[in-house]
Amino acid sequence: MAQGDDIAPIPGTKRVERVEENTSADGIELSAEQIVKLDSLPPASGDSYNEAGMRLLER
Repeated sequence: MAQGDDIAPIPGTKRVERVEENTSADGIELSAEQIVKLDSLPPASGDSYNEAGMRLLER
């Protein structure tokens, strides 16, 4: 949410507790130092699914 009004997380969950936890995150304010640190992290890499999982997705 510190990125601007045009950025919104889309969390997925099956449990009410996680929905409540996710929606309460809008009350957190990051310092400028924290934002710089997060922005400097390398992008995620690697596969999300193994070969068998990809075959299921490509049905």
